[in-house]
Order: sequence, then C-alpha cells, then structure tokens
Amino acid sequence: MSYKVRLQSFEGPFDLLVYLIENAQMSIYDIQISEITKQYLTYIEEMKSMDFNVATEFMVLAATLIDIKSKMILPRATVEGEVLMEEDPRSELVERLLEYKKYKRGAEELKEREDYMSLIYEKPQEDISEYLNQPDEYLDLDIKKFAAAFDQFLRKKKREEEVRAHYTKVEREKATIESRMMYIKDRFKNVFLRGIQKLSLKELIPNKKDRYDIVVTFVSVLQMIRDKYLDADQRSVYGEITVVPGERKFEEVGADE
Repeated sequence: MSYKVRLQSFEGPFDLLVYLIENAQMSIYDIQISEITKQYLTYIEEMKSMDFNVATEFMVLAATLIDIKSKMILPRATVEGEVLMEEDPRSELVERLLEYKKYKRGAEELKEREDYMSLIYEKPQEDISEYLNQPDEYLDLDIKKFAAAFDQFLRKKKREEEVRAHYTKVEREKATIESRMMYIKDRFKNVFLRGIQKLSLKELIPNKKDRYDIVVTFVSVLQMIRDKYLDADQRSVYGEITVVPGERKFEEVGADE
C-alpha cells in the first residue's frame, strides 16, 4: 500500500526534484546531477531530523540520483578511444521529469476548471411540452385590413407625439440652503407679529413628506445655529426640537454672502 506524502509545498519526490532544478535555474535537459543530488539528499536529511516519515518513493529517487551521479563520474571512453557509454545516464530521468510536469500541469488545469465550474449554477430544465403542443395561430387578415390597421397605428402615434410636444413636465426647483435660511427668517418674522418667540423644527419644513425638504431644512437650521442666528433645545432623546432666536439679528441673514 503506497501513501502520498506532502511535505511543506512538495507532493512526492518528483515535485521536490523539479523545485530544486527550477530554483537552481538549470535546464531540465542539462541537469547538474552532482549539485542536485547533494541538495536532494540534504533535504531528505532535514526531513528526517524533523521527524518526518520519509516515504519509500523519496528514498528510491535518492538512490536513482546517486546511481546517475556515479555513472556520470565514470569515463565515457578508453584511452584507445573506445566508447564505453553512448547514452546519457540522465536521459531516462529527464523523460520522467518531463512527463511528470506535463501531468502536473494537466492536473492544475483540471483543478482550475473545477473551481470555475463550482461557481456556475444551472437552471434545471422545465417541461414546456404544453406550450409546444399548441398549434400556431395565424391571423386571417387581407391586405386592405392590414393597411387600415397600420394606418390607425400611425395616426395614434402622431397624436401622441403632438400631445407630447405641447405639454412638458414641470418640476419644482429644489430649494437651496440659502433660500431655506431666508424662508426660516421670514417664518420667524411672521410669528413675532403674533407674539410667538419659538417654533418646532417640524414647523419650519414646508413639505414634511418630501425627504429633500426635511434634509435641507435641518442643514439650514444647523448653519443658522452655527452663525448664532438660532438656538435649539431638545429635552429628551428623539424628543421634539424647539428652535428659538439666537444672539444675532435676523436682518443680518444673507448679508455675509
């Protein structure tokens, strides 16, 4: 029974070997076996020192690297020029590494496709046979009736365009903070004539159903409090806000602009 061992970011011996080759910026077709074997064995020893259970497949590849290293040390030819070893000892390892990289890339592409498809939701097929079984309906209309219907459509469209050209939708101009401050000033002047010295914030809003009017009035009151034209009092949380005249006179409202 074989086990797939994952150590840090490596899955299996070939994953570690590919990492070492790429990290050393070597060509996979011209591996420096001596250096790579040394790095590979060092990594295996570090795994053992950290009490990792090194899988057999890691040791098999280590033995393979040592075998290739020993063959690379042997001379390629005799003194007389006789060839002792024609094939490069690394060729089989290179083929296995290339095959590993190919399948690894294929596995990564499948994983990416799986992740992409997991985000796609499909609508289940519905039974639409009741609509498909209904025969097509054809209008029994001769050319004269069709021309009359089309002429009626054009006349109706023309009337709509004429009405639209004569009537336009008029929108009320939005109040500004400056104009609302003048409105509040005039509102207080009117109640002063009747002996009233304070008003609630609600009484200063012309259209209490219009959210814009509510906001612009509230901001205008805050500005007038800041400029000391008004003072405000609220006796309880969420209670009614009472607005009274401040230190400055209302006649000065708008004089600063």
